[in-house]
Amino acid sequence: MSTILNDQTTKQAAEHLANADPVLAPVIARYGPCTIRPHRNYYQALAGEIIGQQLSVKAAASIRKRFEGLFGDIFPEPKAILEKSVDELRAAGLSGAKAKYIRDLAQHIVDDKVKFDHLDNLSNDEIIAELTDVKGIGEWTVHMFLMFCMGRADVLAPGDLGIRNAIKKLYNLKDVPSPDQVTARAKRNHWRPYETVACWYLWQSLENVPT
Repeated sequence: MSTILNDQTTKQAAEHLANADPVLAPVIARYGPCTIRPHRNYYQALAGEIIGQQLSVKAAASIRKRFEGLFGDIFPEPKAILEKSVDELRAAGLSGAKAKYIRDLAQHIVDDKVKFDHLDNLSNDEIIAELTDVKGIGEWTVHMFLMFCMGRADVLAPGDLGIRNAIKKLYNLKDVPSPDQVTARAKRNHWRPYETVACWYLWQSLENVPT
């Protein structure tokens, strides 16, 4: 079972990573324990990820507010989303693709193809397989979900450009590492079983932590 981030495990993670990786050690000393904590709003987290894809935090928040405005200024249940057409969702500022994606997520939930009440019992790979079946949800989105929503400590997001840029900067690499090179770095520097926390410190080093 995956370790979940809390006050105790984030301190353990900081100690493990500082001892295992001398390059991360000064970053850890500067920023202190990781502040990620899990929450249970799985559905809203995923829908919010779809809304915010490729947008600034400010733009995503604006569109989310307009989206909620279609439903009486509350975040809608999946059935309510399916009662709105793509054009109605686009009127709130969603692109045509995102409108279809958020409807597809709602349909998966209504059809019991995505079941949030059993995710805690699944492995990371099983969760990735289940959620990427939804249109518009890729591996990166699920990595962020596993980290910031479920609070799992052992998640590496090798495709994240921020993580790749941070590794290039911190480890004085000539080029931005590929996802495979990020995975190799994590293994070589013994980030497991706290890869999520290592990623958090990498983002911190750029002063650009996802929310």
